[in-house]
Amino acid sequence: MNKPVSVEQRHYMTPGGHSRLRDELEFLVKTERPKIVEIVSWAASNGDRSENGDYLYGKKRLREIDRRIRFLMKRLENAHVIDPGLQQHKDQVFFGATVVVCDEDGTEATYSIVGVDEADPNKGWISWVSPLARALIKLREGDVARFVSPLGERELEVVEVLYQSLDMPGFDPEA
Repeated sequence: MNKPVSVEQRHYMTPGGHSRLRDELEFLVKTERPKIVEIVSWAASNGDRSENGDYLYGKKRLREIDRRIRFLMKRLENAHVIDPGLQQHKDQVFFGATVVVCDEDGTEATYSIVGVDEADPNKGWISWVSPLARALIKLREGDVARFVSPLGERELEVVEVLYQSLDMPGFDPEA
C-alpha cells in the first residue's frame, strides 16, 4: 500500500530552482569533493594524523560535503518541477505565481510563490508552505488573503496574478 505523500515530502520547485540544485550537486561531486580528497590523501601521507590540521579539517569537510550530496540527491529525486509559464489557470494563484498584493494602508508588494529551497524574502520569493503563500493559494484578483504574520493578523487584497519566469541566478560556489 502506498503511503500518502506529506507536505514535507513534496518538493515543488521551479525549473530555475531545480537547475540551481543540480548545478550545486555537480560542483560538489566533480570539483569540491575530489579537491578535498586530494588534500586529505596528501595530509594522511605526512604521518601522525592526530595533530594534522589539514587531515582533520579535510575529513570534517568531506563529511559535510557527503551530507550535502545525499541531501541534494534526495531532494532532486523527489522534485516536482513546475514551470509557471505552463500554468493553465492564470487567473488564480498557484505554485509559481507572482502575486501583487495591497495592504490596508494601500502599500503594494509583490511575491512569487516558489519551492522551499528557492525562497528568498529579500527578492519577494516566498515558500509555498509559508503562511502567506498558503493564504494566497487559489485566490483571484480582488480576493482578500487573511493570515497570521509575525506582526499579527493581516489582510492583503490580491491586485494582480502573473505567471512569469523568475530571474534565478545560477549556483555560485562562492556564496
